[in-house]
Amino acid sequence: MSGGDFVQRFLFEGLDIRGALVRLTDGWQSMLRGRSYGPVLSRLFGEMTVVTLMIGGQLKQPGRLTAQVRGNGALGLLVVDCDERLRLRGMATGAHDLADAPLPALLGDGQLVVTVQTDASPTPYQSVVPLEGATVTEVFERFLEQSEQQPTALWLSADESVACGLFLQKLPGADQRDADGWARICHLAATLTPAEMKTLDTGSLLMRLFHEDIAAGGIRVFDPVEPRHHCPRDEEKVRRLVLSLGRAEVESILAEKGEVLIHDDMCNHDYRFDAGDIARLFGDPPPAVH
Repeated sequence: MSGGDFVQRFLFEGLDIRGALVRLTDGWQSMLRGRSYGPVLSRLFGEMTVVTLMIGGQLKQPGRLTAQVRGNGALGLLVVDCDERLRLRGMATGAHDLADAPLPALLGDGQLVVTVQTDASPTPYQSVVPLEGATVTEVFERFLEQSEQQPTALWLSADESVACGLFLQKLPGADQRDADGWARICHLAATLTPAEMKTLDTGSLLMRLFHEDIAAGGIRVFDPVEPRHHCPRDEEKVRRLVLSLGRAEVESILAEKGEVLIHDDMCNHDYRFDAGDIARLFGDPPPAVH
């Protein structure tokens, strides 16, 4: 696919094990553009982006999924939002020189928040749980096992150029198909290197790991879907925000700063209003012409 951005699901039909490969290049670099994240913060944000895509791409009903890891330490927040068309947006907050340390040490008092909003329900489903695990991988493996009641294995990798990951999940009938199948597939998947995950197409990667299962005709590969970074400017929303502040507050900001600056952290956009913009926004009549 163009730019190498894809989510591609597959199924071990004889084993009742499902999986997905995710890779982001253009979309990932777009998410990082204009951000001053250091290498550790970029890696954690990338891993969070990939796992959000993995979950969002397999919702039983179309909807929007938002995943947050948040705390009160040197790492404050990782948040990624994914809609039913796999359009992504997200942000991270943390020190530029964030140390490479276990996630709980970086977050302090941390928690995982997963919110799902579908058309089928006016009320979003939200799960707020304590962090269990030292890495993004471990946190989400345990969350998925608890929330879906099925063993799940993840391999995640991200740098400033590529964010990618492999997802495997044991389905309810797997033990009846092959009591050793899940352990064998996970053992083979664990031989995958980050370099292979970043460069191999899905067919080559599956052949590299599971050639015996492919030879037996046991893997169905579904068509890839292309995710993309989607965070357009929303001038109307920001104008409503400025109006909600009230004329007095806005005039006070203008007097102090010379302009009103609104920064959209999630999309990394700046919105600037000078005195003329504010006058027009609050409906002042045009000056009289003499």
